Amino acid sequence: MNKFIYTICTIFILGLCSCNQDKNTVTEESRPNIIVILVDDLGKEWISHYGAEDISTPNIDALAESGVSFNNVYSMPQCTPTRVTILTGQYPFRHGWVNHWDVPRWGGKAHFDETMNPSLGIEMKKAGYSTCIAGKWQIDDFRVEPDALTKNGFDEFCMWTGYETGIEESAERYQDPYIYTKEGSRTYNGEFGPDIFKDFVIGFINNNKENPMFIYYPMVLTHTPFVNTPLDSASTNLGKHKAMVKYTDLVTGEIIQTLEDAGIRENTVIIWTTDNGTSRAITGRRNGVKVRGGKAKTTEPGISAPFIVSWPGKIDSNRISDALIDFSDFFPTCLDLAGVEPKEEWLVGGKLLKIDGYSFKDVLLKGKDDSHRKWILGMGGGNNAHLTKNGVENQYLFRDRVLRNERYKLYINSKREPVNFFDLLSDYEESNNLLDSLNTEERKSNFNQLYEVVQTFPKKDNDPKYNPNPSQTWDVKVTRESQLWKK
Repeated sequence: MNKFIYTICTIFILGLCSCNQDKNTVTEESRPNIIVILVDDLGKEWISHYGAEDISTPNIDALAESGVSFNNVYSMPQCTPTRVTILTGQYPFRHGWVNHWDVPRWGGKAHFDETMNPSLGIEMKKAGYSTCIAGKWQIDDFRVEPDALTKNGFDEFCMWTGYETGIEESAERYQDPYIYTKEGSRTYNGEFGPDIFKDFVIGFINNNKENPMFIYYPMVLTHTPFVNTPLDSASTNLGKHKAMVKYTDLVTGEIIQTLEDAGIRENTVIIWTTDNGTSRAITGRRNGVKVRGGKAKTTEPGISAPFIVSWPGKIDSNRISDALIDFSDFFPTCLDLAGVEPKEEWLVGGKLLKIDGYSFKDVLLKGKDDSHRKWILGMGGGNNAHLTKNGVENQYLFRDRVLRNERYKLYINSKREPVNFFDLLSDYEESNNLLDSLNTEERKSNFNQLYEVVQTFPKKDNDPKYNPNPSQTWDVKVTRESQLWKK
């Protein structure tokens, strides 16, 4: 009788444990696949879910409706600072890539050195994930480092090379694209680059659906040059841009359908976002207001990124969140979702390196709007770097930047001085500078809180940290006057 009662009690307790293992729990056995989709140069004014009026993006909208869309997420304002921040979990002033630097184009012995910086691909590989990357990298020259992606933890890769100086065909990422794989680099005549990258990701999903996967998909769309797509044809830059956005939406839908067909959609986290705002040559209408593209600017159209996360059954659908998040949070969040405990410091090359980001897993899984952040940061537009005998160095000791909290946004110039202060809740277009109107306790308090954060930043931004690669015949002599980012 006692044995019988013991058995019943044991079954009851196990049942309770099973019930308590709710949808917010990530276990070793149920570690999700994680797909990061990073669109190139696209602001909220071109996503209909975010109020865009000049375009329809049904697949992206459906993704948002299946999960949570965020209002207050900061990227960096341009390519390199954003991409290195995603990989490292560090702000540009710490990892050193404060300015855009097109490595295969400008050389200068520069590269992303995984022996001196945290690297998300490496850590996801260590966590037991099969890893894949497709699209745009641009922070290594594959002619110099053919194993750059392998060294960064990616099992499989299919990449546009970036514009390799001296190889004119390498400039092509769309029609007749020049693409690097394990077989080397070549032109894919008659093909459309975004299709090749998308098909590569789809193939990886189908070949690895039995294992936890980490896929980093930094699209080449919708970056200039403006081109027609297999879906649409137009004669103007605006028309071509719209065609490229529509194709981005199509590709997004095909990736989601692949996960559905493979039977793994419900165990896959999709993070969909963009690296910075739209090209400044393009204007769109959002919620009744004309918005000029903000690429390279720290205005809201330049850095307030569309940001969507979906995980059916784990993340509640149709959520809209005002949680504060920035791109340094990718590194700890992806690892946290993979079952790796976030840390404030990460061991790389025998040194402990500080991580600036925070995991927002609880925001996703527990429905919180508190990300444990009091502020977020954006910095690093344009090109203010130059080459010296020491390599790539930032022109300014302290690069201008912006910080915001739940309501207010503070601009800081390169002299560490406050220059603009806006109330984003009442003035999203940033037309009314309140710096000379700190006439309420609320304004004073918020200004002081943000300005005090600035005092904690290093007085000098780091330069990019790397062991220099050998000099190459195609290295471009770059000076601070070059204005290369405009070319």
